[in-house]
Amino acid sequence: MTEKVTKTEERTKRANGAVETGIRIDMLSKDHLSTMTSMEKIRLILDKVREGNILILEAGLTPDEEMKLMELTMTEIAPGDFAGIEIESYPSRRRSNIISKLLGRVVIETRLTVIGPANQIKTINKDHDVISALVSVRS
Repeated sequence: MTEKVTKTEERTKRANGAVETGIRIDMLSKDHLSTMTSMEKIRLILDKVREGNILILEAGLTPDEEMKLMELTMTEIAPGDFAGIEIESYPSRRRSNIISKLLGRVVIETRLTVIGPANQIKTINKDHDVISALVSVRS
């Protein structure tokens, strides 16, 4: 049973009365994200991060979507309310086949992305195969 959900952390009251505190991590599937428009994805991400959640996107954002996310984030930053976001992802890949070359289209394959509140993510590092984040819990 959830006792109280604060803006930045999840508190859960266990059967024995103990209260556990933690950070919510939401993993969004590629299938779920593919059903959304760019603005729906950006709004979802900003709303969840503003609630203090860390998001892991199975398929990240396109470079244009990341740019729009950054632009919208900048407009919503407010001292004492929202400090912005931290984002790290693997670079997107460009895929093309004979048909896409004939049509002049390049398919951009986005990859795993981690996004979280800037005031909670202390460091975020990307290595060849691992993205790691050090997250603080505010009390």
